[in-house]
Amino acid sequence: MLVRHAEPERDAAACVAIYAPYVADTSISFEEEPPTAALFAAHIADTSARYPWLVLEDGGGVVGYAYATQHRARAAYRWAADVGIYVDPDHHRGGAGRTLYEALFELLRRQRLHSACAGITLPNDASVGLHRALGFEHVGTYRSIGWKAGAWLDVAWWQLRLAPDGDGAAPAEPLGPQRL
Repeated sequence: MLVRHAEPERDAAACVAIYAPYVADTSISFEEEPPTAALFAAHIADTSARYPWLVLEDGGGVVGYAYATQHRARAAYRWAADVGIYVDPDHHRGGAGRTLYEALFELLRRQRLHSACAGITLPNDASVGLHRALGFEHVGTYRSIGWKAGAWLDVAWWQLRLAPDGDGAAPAEPLGPQRL
């Protein structure tokens, strides 16, 4: 398996093919309609200007992707990022998620970020298990925060410290996206 940076035009359709069933058939994503490849290409390009967006190839095809985005707009949050990961179901439990996330976290550390945050729609035992296995800690749950598929859904929030808190001195400013 090969991890590489996503290329908007090259990878958008493959990422949408992985993501669309999560949108259409589950409550994992709160989107109600799968995006088009053109919209996804723009999303990859916009995201990649500030954070990594990685794809995992196996046998020449994209089988998963992971990315980071801005956590919140206020300046004090600039050392935190939200992260997301989607893997083709045929590649679940084979190390694809761990491979993608470990590469992503290394890039975020090199970017001088302090925390990675992940929201997980509940129930989702597989995602909770992956995040726990990678060192995330549960920090809270929004109850009945989203409505999809005829039900109110909870979202659990998880946090991974990418760097120690330090000695109280101001941290170095975050850098731009880093390359593998």
